[in-house]
Order: sequence, then C-alpha cells, then structure tokens
Amino acid sequence: MSHYVIRRALQAIPLLIGISVIVFVLLQMTPGGPLAIAENPGGSGRVTQEQLERLRAKYGLDDPLYMRYLHWAGDLVRGDWGTSFNTGQPVLAMIGERIPATLLLTGLAFLVTLILAFPIGIISAARQYSLFDYIATTAAFLGIAVPSFWLALMFLYVFTFSLGWLPAVGLGDPRQQYEGFAAVVDRARHLIMPVSVLALVSTASLTRYVRAAMLDVLGQDYMRTARGKGLTERAALMRHALKNAAIPVVTILALEIPDLFIGSVIVESIFAISGMGRLFVESADLRDYPVLMGILLIASFLVILFNLIADILYSRLDPRIRYR
Repeated sequence: MSHYVIRRALQAIPLLIGISVIVFVLLQMTPGGPLAIAENPGGSGRVTQEQLERLRAKYGLDDPLYMRYLHWAGDLVRGDWGTSFNTGQPVLAMIGERIPATLLLTGLAFLVTLILAFPIGIISAARQYSLFDYIATTAAFLGIAVPSFWLALMFLYVFTFSLGWLPAVGLGDPRQQYEGFAAVVDRARHLIMPVSVLALVSTASLTRYVRAAMLDVLGQDYMRTARGKGLTERAALMRHALKNAAIPVVTILALEIPDLFIGSVIVESIFAISGMGRLFVESADLRDYPVLMGILLIASFLVILFNLIADILYSRLDPRIRYR
C-alpha cells in the first residue's frame, strides 16, 4: 500500500503541473486584465501612460506568456505564491485569512450531509416503493433540480426578511461583542442558513447514490444467506449490506468534499461570508490572477487528494482489492 501511495503522489506532480499550465493560460486569455480599469479612457483619468507602463513592467504583463508562467511556477516552488494585484498582500496570507471560514462552513455541511444522506438512503432502499421511499425520492430529485443560489435566496426571504428569525449575512454580529456560550450561539445562528443550503443540495445527490448502491446489494445471494442464517433485517443491513454498498458511495464522497469547497463560492457570496469562495469571486471581478491561481491550485489539489483517499478506503472496505 505504501508503494502505491508514493507512486500516486509522484503521479500527482505532473498532473498538477498540467492543470496549472491550462488554468494559467486560460486566465491570461480572458478579456480585460488587472489594469483594465486604469486603461479605460472612461475611468478616473488619474493614471498616465507612463504609470501604466511602470505597472505593466512591475507585474510582468509585457513578458511572453511562457515567461510569466515560468516566473510564477519558480516562485511557487520557493514557497512564494505571488502578490495580489489588487491589495499588494501575499496570496498565501490572503488565503490563510479566508480559509478558516470556508473550512468551518464546508466541514459542517459535509457532517450534516452524512447524518442525513445515509439513513435516508438506507431506509429508502430497505422500504422500496413505500411512502417513505416516494417522499425521499421526490425530495432528492427536487434538491438536485433546485439551483443552490435560488435556495439560498429563498432561505433569506423566508427566515430573515419574512420571519426575522435568522441573521442575513456574515459569521457574527459586528455590532455585539459576544463571549463564551453567547458567542457560540451567535455563530450558530449565522451558520444555519449557509450550512443548510450546502448540505441540502449535497444530501439530495448522495441520498440517491446510497439508495441505488443499497438496492444493488440487497438482491445479492449473500444477503439471502444472511437472512437464512437467522440474522434480523437490521443486522443484515448494517453488517453486510452497508459495508458492501459503501464501496461505490466512497467515490461520490471523495468528490463531494471538493464540490462543497468549490460550491461555497455561491453561498459565501450570497450570505457575505468572508471565505475563499467570496475571495475567488472578488478576485475574478478584478482579474487578480495570482489569487485566482492560488485558489484554483488548492481546489485541484483537493480533488487529487480525495481521489487517493477513496482508493485507500476501497482496500479497507473490500479485502479483495489490493494495490501494489
């Protein structure tokens, strides 16, 4: 197993390089640029041509595309993720300030997804074509079909503007200095809606996969043998069906975490949460290439990492799977 993990880690290096090249080229080819506002004749008019040339030289925007990439990649290898065109701050520091909020949001959403999706999917499969199954299936299809931004806006309309139960934006009330348990309650009230939006969308998708995997397992011969040996239905489900059904579901779970991380872009923007998703939107509006590259590189790394974790979990769930 250790040899397999090392080999996969080494294979990830050229993959990340290829991803970085593609993303870098695509960002550089987008219309406009970090100096688009200053170059606009209808702008403030305070930036002279000489100042523009100085800024372009400072950011290396006059260099050939391949030279810009090599400079960026060389700095990255040395631990320098670049400097924001907009704020002048180091990219790594900006991401470090925003990542705790995103980790808190996505971590709670993933936990809620697990708590909801597995029981609903298992019961729905065990009671196929029952009233519970029809309700769960309908709710799952609605959750898949409804866009997350629309769901977030509906939450705001109902629970904030109509009922006034929950705060609309942020992770805390800036007008109050809460301490202790009061601070925890305030943070929880601000997290309920964004976490619910992320969790409901991912739960709808994961529930369908859990149900389908369980239905495939329940018809196997070893399940009939387990029942014939006198195991109760619950024991057969938990000891035999769930473990075998978890193998295909692990793949979905491995991709669900990066999806939640990336999906926080919409939720953080709507609920004004200062996380990486909102930083990505702000940087995209300003064509802040170094910050965008840093965020996209982290997202790519997460996809590769959790695919590797999924492969490792396969061998733990199924003894027949061995990696060399």
